[in-house]
Amino acid sequence: MTTLQTPQPPLLSDDNLILDTDSYKSSHFLQYPAGTTRLFSYLESRGGRYPVTRFFGLQYLLDRYLTRRVTAAMVEEARALIEAHGEPFPYEGWMRVVNVHGGRLPLEVRAVPEGTLVPIHNVLMSVTNTDPELPWLVGWFETMLMRVWYPVTVATQSWHLREIIRAALEKSSDRAAEELPFKLHDFGSRGVSSRESAGIGGLAHLINFQGSDTLEALRVGRNHYGSDIAAFSIPAAEHSTITSWGKEHEVDAYRNMVARFSKPGSVFAVVSDSYDLKNAINVLWGDTLRQQVIDAGGTLVVRPDSGDPPAMVRLAVNALAAKFGTTTNSRGYKVLQHVRVIQGDGIDEATIRQILGNLDVDGFSAENVSFGMGGALLQKVDRDTQRFAYKASAGLIDGEYRGIYKDPVTDPGKRSKDGVLDLVLENGRMVTKAYKTFDTDFPGSLMRTVYRDGEMLVRDTLEEIRGRG
Repeated sequence: MTTLQTPQPPLLSDDNLILDTDSYKSSHFLQYPAGTTRLFSYLESRGGRYPVTRFFGLQYLLDRYLTRRVTAAMVEEARALIEAHGEPFPYEGWMRVVNVHGGRLPLEVRAVPEGTLVPIHNVLMSVTNTDPELPWLVGWFETMLMRVWYPVTVATQSWHLREIIRAALEKSSDRAAEELPFKLHDFGSRGVSSRESAGIGGLAHLINFQGSDTLEALRVGRNHYGSDIAAFSIPAAEHSTITSWGKEHEVDAYRNMVARFSKPGSVFAVVSDSYDLKNAINVLWGDTLRQQVIDAGGTLVVRPDSGDPPAMVRLAVNALAAKFGTTTNSRGYKVLQHVRVIQGDGIDEATIRQILGNLDVDGFSAENVSFGMGGALLQKVDRDTQRFAYKASAGLIDGEYRGIYKDPVTDPGKRSKDGVLDLVLENGRMVTKAYKTFDTDFPGSLMRTVYRDGEMLVRDTLEEIRGRG
């Protein structure tokens, strides 16, 4: 008996950047006015949760994707798929990219330096074409370039959280500058939608902090931002490594952690709520193992992981103070001896503010507590968190400049800008300037040309980016 095999369609390339767009973009080359030779589009945050954004992540997108060369094979593959999908395809245009430009994309991208803090409603990035026969390419790559919203939003949220923590440390700690980089630790890798999200989202956080358990962020940092080691971590227990000893041997699990990881100058974390947090602190850590913890010389970081976060941290800090003692710093705040607390469950802006407020009321320095943030750091954001938009704002049609914008009467907040846009400093404020011509050299611009005709023109290191915030 012969079994007939149904022919399978050929697999599609994972590296065909032509396909990284929205389907309807393929019909747009037929929709612009005849005589269109130039288009200009821009990216902005139209508002949202925070009044200032921290720009980051464009270098990764350009380096990872837009430095690839388009090949004839990519064009043929894209044509077959898109036409079968029901859309027209600009075949001659894409073959022009291959044959005239050697596969390099004839686009120019300008942007503010990564790490720059920019008030909302200002241009962050602009894109225009360098080949007058291919103006539609500016819109084709909106889909890909718009994804910069994600690292920008993560970096923005992380920066605002850093400022909250910074204020608390400067009020209550003698070691604010030393403590701040490690006060908000990234626990988000398992909570994101993809490895790439973990990498670029995790690195976005690391332009503000230096603590992370997202290894993928270190890979992206080294490969695309010249960072040898973008972040640091410490040995830490999880529930399985504690509960595998059995409830009756919980103290042995803790004793093993001290024996394995504690030495002068070391820091290690132990989740301590597998059974009873109060008992773990007051009896196991605070009595049975107290002297061993002190004698080993390292810093034990106790991690509550259940219950109401502000309440559990308050309980842990006060109980540890009673068992291990405190010193009083020059600002009059208590600092735990030998131990610290990290809260990694239920952390967001609201709980961070509550926990820091409780510490202040109880007279404890903010340096006693660190935060671990997972889904709320890397996943609980979207394009509308900062209301990102990528819009065309100017064109050259039959040799004449034309402003392009939308102005819906049903939502004035969606009115887009028109003009060839630039960001400048006026009277100490960043403002967007609109030119009514393409013939400008952008005097006094805060933006830079970072990409042209398939080549990266600027490559910032992570350290340079960190220094801008």
